Amino acid sequence: MNELSPRLSSESEHASRPRPDPEWASERGMRTIETTPFPNNVAQLVDDRARQNGKRPFLNFFDDQDVLTYGDVSHLSQSLANGLSTTGIGKGVHVAVMVDTSRTYPLTWLALSRLGAVTVPVNYRYTSRELDYVLRDSQATHLVIHSNFLPVLDRISSGLSLPRGNIIVAGNDVPGYLSWQELLHGNEETSHEQSPPDLDSPMNIQYTSGTTGFPKGAVLSHRYWLTFSRNGAAQFQDRLSRILVSQPFYYVDAQWMTLMTCWTGGTAFVAREMHSSRLMNWMREYQLEYCNFPEVVARHAPSDDDYLPNLIAMSCYSHRPENFPDYEKRYGGLARQGFSMTELGCVLYVPMEATEMTGSGSVGIPVSFREVEIRDANGDTVADGESGEICVRGAGIFQGYFNNSKATKDAFHSEGWFRTGDIGRRNREGWFWYLGRQKDMVRRSNENISAVEVEQVLRGVTEVLESAVVPVPDEIRGEEVKAYLKLSLDTKVNSNLIQNIFNHCDHNLAQFKIPRYLEFIKEFPRTPSQKIKKSDLLAEKQDLTTGAWDRVKSQWN
Repeated sequence: MNELSPRLSSESEHASRPRPDPEWASERGMRTIETTPFPNNVAQLVDDRARQNGKRPFLNFFDDQDVLTYGDVSHLSQSLANGLSTTGIGKGVHVAVMVDTSRTYPLTWLALSRLGAVTVPVNYRYTSRELDYVLRDSQATHLVIHSNFLPVLDRISSGLSLPRGNIIVAGNDVPGYLSWQELLHGNEETSHEQSPPDLDSPMNIQYTSGTTGFPKGAVLSHRYWLTFSRNGAAQFQDRLSRILVSQPFYYVDAQWMTLMTCWTGGTAFVAREMHSSRLMNWMREYQLEYCNFPEVVARHAPSDDDYLPNLIAMSCYSHRPENFPDYEKRYGGLARQGFSMTELGCVLYVPMEATEMTGSGSVGIPVSFREVEIRDANGDTVADGESGEICVRGAGIFQGYFNNSKATKDAFHSEGWFRTGDIGRRNREGWFWYLGRQKDMVRRSNENISAVEVEQVLRGVTEVLESAVVPVPDEIRGEEVKAYLKLSLDTKVNSNLIQNIFNHCDHNLAQFKIPRYLEFIKEFPRTPSQKIKKSDLLAEKQDLTTGAWDRVKSQWN
């Protein structure tokens, strides 16, 4: 194994790595934030911005016609912190939060952060079994829940150890429970006597949406959130002032985008629920400059109204990169992708100035405070151009999996290198490519095939809405490629469609990557975060070739 000496993530460290043009404004910005002191905690960031931009809109919940200024958010989160402190919530207390997409979540999250308490975001689509697991695994002693979700809680209440005095209900007041609304406004003059949290104080236990077994709770500190959000703002040179937040707040994306908005002094326009059919109207009506862009929108027939004069950039994760130049012409903003994950925050980005990389498929270069290497199964770095596991280290990554020391230990190589479980490669100029999950590769005749690449190509077929690629055991080649396809409504499966799919693959994939098996599916099994759950597809039947079209035999199995 190569000898690696311990190193700190610093400006000089980043400068020692091959990187594209260092004179780019984006790159200079990334280097600068490594030497600029952060606020002591997230609440201090909010309060600092409130002093600068007190009357400026910060959170615009446009579906509810509810607008909070920076001053409102600072004042109300402080008032709520005072109220929550009277219920026994303080430093180190774990509080589960299961609420709708409204002012309730960000105010609760920030209030708890002021107290040094730890928020445990809960997906409001969870069943009682899933909620019970998160409450027990996180060791939450308090719960903030919207009244609409109380039936889920009631189904596990017999075995729940939380006393009613530790359950706070938002929405409609319910007898027997504490009222969130009363805590918000009833203690404005009361000051909680606690020392403020520091940068390394835990702020979240964030459950990852694992595709097998139960999810793990990643411990995220104030430093994590400040690093993640500051990197997000710097990627776009702090130019973004009108940002669309279309994910629920129990997702990391909505949380970091809220704080990214805070760094820029802009306004986050928060949708109650994502509607791809309404996205373009939102972008025009609110003159939005940035959004996570759903691929399904680009499938709509082009229109003269597609061009968005205010759009600066759109994040296009998991899109087919060859479409990016067309996106930029059609919509007017930069099409960019990157690499991030719950445990690490933002890791890689494509600078705004890197127009020559548009459509290349590269996920970029490291952001501030991040070192990235490609390593083999033994933990040794591989040569540029070779594929291996993407490994990351740096300040502000997660602090481990809560109450799971084995999973934490298994997640790291020596010297603090986190094993992402993702396969990638790096070229000589310092650009990185994402190739898929370690467990999301097909090994066919000693060739590694990225499921992500094949899925992207398959989605280029007009009739294909979604695709999922999995390995099928094969005596001769080790594994064969199988694709599950969800088709657009009213599409008929016939020989012409099947031939069109394979013709499209012939033009876009090497022969060894083309699926041998096709199976058509009405709906995919999903994780709580709505990702396709491939483990369920693999476990559905003993012989994965059954019910599939076999390209080699030209028949249904």
